[in-house]
Amino acid sequence: MIDNIEYNTEREKLIIPEYGRHLQKMVNHAMTIEDDAERAKVVKAIIDVMGNLQPHLRDIQDFKHKLWDQLFIMSDFKLDAESPYPKPSREELAEKPEPLDYPQNFPKYRFYGNNIKRMVDVALSWEEGELRDALIITVANHMKKCFLNWNKDTVDDDVIFKHLVELSDGEINLNDKDITLATNFQNKSNKRQDHPKAKNTNKRYSNNRNNNKNQPRKRN
Repeated sequence: MIDNIEYNTEREKLIIPEYGRHLQKMVNHAMTIEDDAERAKVVKAIIDVMGNLQPHLRDIQDFKHKLWDQLFIMSDFKLDAESPYPKPSREELAEKPEPLDYPQNFPKYRFYGNNIKRMVDVALSWEEGELRDALIITVANHMKKCFLNWNKDTVDDDVIFKHLVELSDGEINLNDKDITLATNFQNKSNKRQDHPKAKNTNKRYSNNRNNNKNQPRKRN
């Protein structure tokens, strides 16, 4: 009896392990069916079982298309069945995706991030006026906030103005203007506030505790 035991190391490797070995055996059995009508009936039943095993994918677009592609992949592209979708090929599956275009810029002050440089470029593209000046002040305040997130110590406004000159290639210079940047960037809403009911409850608890101390103990 021990001689008939099968170990996973001795079995064939599962192509899509999440469906399990029993479904792989169903696919292998479907490939051995010679009658086209009977094979089509078995393939349809396998697709239904695969859909029941992946209920979280039902809301995905082209859910059935995904199941049919996985069925042909599990059959090593050898299953002869009529599919409502184009059959995938081995070459298409092995094809590598196109590499993504990652930004290759290396900013001098990385703690500001790339968005600050984009905001500076947008400010430079605007016409001179109050709106542009307001945007520049907003950018400078955000730069100071980013600097303090990177370095918890205080920072002088002159340092931010100097960095802003470098990021704008000398187009934006706030050194000669009487401008003071914001100093408090903490979120005041994070401060804990005691609820009035909680205060009253604590007050009653404190009064009851004091009254109990003043009362004499009863002897048994």
